[in-house]
Amino acid sequence: MFKIDDTDREILSILRADARTPVAVLAQRLRIARGTVQNRLRKLEDSGVITGYTVRLRPESEPQRIRAWMSIAVEGNAAPEVIHALRGEPAVGTLHTTNGRWDIVAEVRSESLEAFDAALGRIRLTPGIANTETSILLSTYKA
Repeated sequence: MFKIDDTDREILSILRADARTPVAVLAQRLRIARGTVQNRLRKLEDSGVITGYTVRLRPESEPQRIRAWMSIAVEGNAAPEVIHALRGEPAVGTLHTTNGRWDIVAEVRSESLEAFDAALGRIRLTPGIANTETSILLSTYKA
């Protein structure tokens, strides 16, 4: 596993806030040479620490207006199979394994309540799912 140091953590912190931060700005903020920043970024990418760059959208700008968190209890040791099945479900945005009462938490998105209902139906029919509880997200205050 690639070891990251405090400088790498600072680079990652700045990029989390704005993945489009130019290398020159990173170098200036960290008070290190631009070439050092470029080398560190390359190593972070090559080692798989950085797997990609993304864009964050305001929730109201996304076409999928209905968003929810679905908590999922899995039967026995079926979590890997359930996760594999849910990764193929178009309405599932992200999946997280958790501890406690629920084994998996899924972010579910759809364009309408009808599409949302259909997605919940498909998800609940997934072999290995014992129980679910879904909460529709009404407002988002920090992204």
